[in-house]
Amino acid sequence: MSGGYGQQLDLFGGAGQRPDEPAPAVGRPRLIAPRLDDAALVAAIPSASLGDCRDLTAEAGRRRLAAAIPALEALCRRFRSFGIDEEIPEQAAAIEALAMIGGREAAQAVMRLIAGQVVQGPGLKAAVAAAALLGVSLPGSVAVALLRHPAPEIRAGACRCAGRAPAAIPLLVELLDDTDHVVAMEAACALGRWGRHEARPLLLRLLREQPWAAIIDAVSGVADEECLVLIGRIAQQEPHLADAALAALEADGSPRAMTIAATVRRSQQA
Repeated sequence: MSGGYGQQLDLFGGAGQRPDEPAPAVGRPRLIAPRLDDAALVAAIPSASLGDCRDLTAEAGRRRLAAAIPALEALCRRFRSFGIDEEIPEQAAAIEALAMIGGREAAQAVMRLIAGQVVQGPGLKAAVAAAALLGVSLPGSVAVALLRHPAPEIRAGACRCAGRAPAAIPLLVELLDDTDHVVAMEAACALGRWGRHEARPLLLRLLREQPWAAIIDAVSGVADEECLVLIGRIAQQEPHLADAALAALEADGSPRAMTIAATVRRSQQA
């Protein structure tokens, strides 16, 4: 199935089974990842055996070794077209390491692995979760396909990775009524950050029922008088959310928001 952006992506199915793990070479020593220098560690990753793979990738992640990003991507690509029925451990370990390393290059690597359908089947959940953590903006056609995915974990992650793809907006609006609470919440946050007022009713309800920093940040993009007052109340009553609430009020910048923020700061100093 082609991964071209101009064609319909099939991120839900396919064929292929995991290749059998090759027998280890006779007398081949087990690699001790912490003892390898950076260059040796990077060189060992792409062709790592299942026995060595997790230790090597975990060590690359622990070191935040940006030089290992191409090798980790290559390890994933080694198993392209496999993993339809079960997660490929090597791919899962490599994606976990990319998330640990972080940064723009790691984000781009994860984006390529998803957009190119290198990771499929059960392994796609971890890949999309890593993409969301890394702040990946997926190409529009890929985001649309993932927003329609049957797995709620993938729909939720895709909400955070949809970027500003115009084609994603109608789907995000539909997902406000998703049967999965987390998916609906993530769709509302994405729309709120884009200033889409369709998200305000749900965001306002979430502010009342389960306020947390991401909700406060998202609602600031569509805040009306009622939202601003509620954010100010949260700043006063929920100390662990006070900084996020004040930041949202100051980002709003309206006279009403600034008045509420000033009132909160005075109450904090009293």
